[in-house]
Amino acid sequence: MFARLLVINAALTLAVGQTPPAKPDPNRVPIDFTRQVRPILSQHCFACHGPDREARKAELCFVTIEDATKMREDGAAIVPGNRLSSRLWHRINDDESPMPPAEAHNALTKEQVETLGRWLDEGASYAPHWAYVAPIAVAAPRVRETGWPRGDIDRHVLARLEAEGLAHAADADPVTLMRRLTLDLSGLPPSAVQVDRFVTAYEAEPQAAYSALLDRLLASHHYGERMATPWLDLVRYADTVGYHGDQEHNVWPYREWVIDAFNDNMPFDRFTIEQLAGDLLPEPTQDQLVATGYNRLLQTTHEGGLQLAEYRAIYLADRVRNASAVWMGATLGCAQCHDHKYDPYSAKDFYAFGAFFADIDDEEHLRNPYGGLNSSPTKRVPEMRVVTDEVRRRRDAEQRVRAAAETELAAVMQALPAQQMAWEAAMRKKIDAGTVRQIVWVDDALDTGGEVTGSWSFVGDGPRPHSGKKTRVQRSKGLIQHYTKNTKRRIKVAAGDVFYAWVHLGKKSSPEAVMLQFFTNGDWIH
Repeated sequence: MFARLLVINAALTLAVGQTPPAKPDPNRVPIDFTRQVRPILSQHCFACHGPDREARKAELCFVTIEDATKMREDGAAIVPGNRLSSRLWHRINDDESPMPPAEAHNALTKEQVETLGRWLDEGASYAPHWAYVAPIAVAAPRVRETGWPRGDIDRHVLARLEAEGLAHAADADPVTLMRRLTLDLSGLPPSAVQVDRFVTAYEAEPQAAYSALLDRLLASHHYGERMATPWLDLVRYADTVGYHGDQEHNVWPYREWVIDAFNDNMPFDRFTIEQLAGDLLPEPTQDQLVATGYNRLLQTTHEGGLQLAEYRAIYLADRVRNASAVWMGATLGCAQCHDHKYDPYSAKDFYAFGAFFADIDDEEHLRNPYGGLNSSPTKRVPEMRVVTDEVRRRRDAEQRVRAAAETELAAVMQALPAQQMAWEAAMRKKIDAGTVRQIVWVDDALDTGGEVTGSWSFVGDGPRPHSGKKTRVQRSKGLIQHYTKNTKRRIKVAAGDVFYAWVHLGKKSSPEAVMLQFFTNGDWIH
């Protein structure tokens, strides 16, 4: 009975002017499901026969090959390799009750009908969404014009051109070639001087000149700026918060991080991890924390009367929509309100994905929309202080100088005890030998002929100095200075003269530093 129905259907088809499919042409490019068939099914069929179970008609689903080829009472909707045996083919060609229904005002064109027919004859192959298909290496096709291609990409392009009966464009002249390459890789036009230099080099050695230009452009800082531009558009980068007040948003270090990532040729997996979760890495660097500024690239309200629950939901939805579109190439945002009607996503998937961003700290910002560093209304919390590359280079240079000085000081300090012992021994010899010396004054009762400043308290007991009659004991919690000014007594310092001070430091109360000062030649010597 089923076979008889097929024969009748086929006869009806032929009667209204349809002709049997021609024998497949082995030289014709096969129908591509992703590029040619899926868009037709999505636009014309999925509303009634798609992923949405509640809207599905006749329990027929075209989302997977298993559902589409399932045997039904009136036959299978799709019979791979045979359009005449496929109910789909007959329904889209039914004049009285076509699919899609006439009342849907969504009729297929003749070209779309023939595309579906060819697809059925070629085996009705299905393919998952392109975003979930891992790239595979494909051998370069053979081409008739073998002298034009310079690489595999040229061969792929030329093969398609030859299949469509088209000829390739002529090679660009050097000026046009340089302008195209410079604009493409730097986003800026070349200067007249650069053009002249390239044309001269190109006329002498085309391939070498082109390679040198390519290397120069890739090494330019402008390359990262050019590549960052579409990425920053994708992640909705902005310097202001976007809502009615449109306050400033201090996120420019993230922009610089993206530019540097392209210039440094950062691997895409690291590029992804550091933006989505750089702060969760072990001991994250400043750059990795800056990279997570991606999670702040959304509109935020700074209105005093905001509703916390409302904006938590708004922020979650914005992040899910953006991350799924940018990294997954998916329209997960449709599932914010309902199960996706055309792709295999549910509302549960949408909000489960939102949990990925649940630990982002928006609470302080939402509770205190005008807060931030220095409580400025142009800042939004939480924020972090960032050291720029220039400051970082200066800091690193200073740290190297400090490390060298500390190494030098350590060597001096290591040698100091022995030098101290030798110096003390030499001084004792001079003192014991009674060498002539002039004692100008010491910190005792000796009159200096000047005005004493500070508290000079002398005691007679305790350790004795080598000269002088009394000892001053100083106690203080902070810095204390004792000195004389307008001193009338003067001395001349000759070569070989030695100054020394005798200081006894208590074991439990030693000061951090002791300084001896002389005023000479109009300046203080410490």
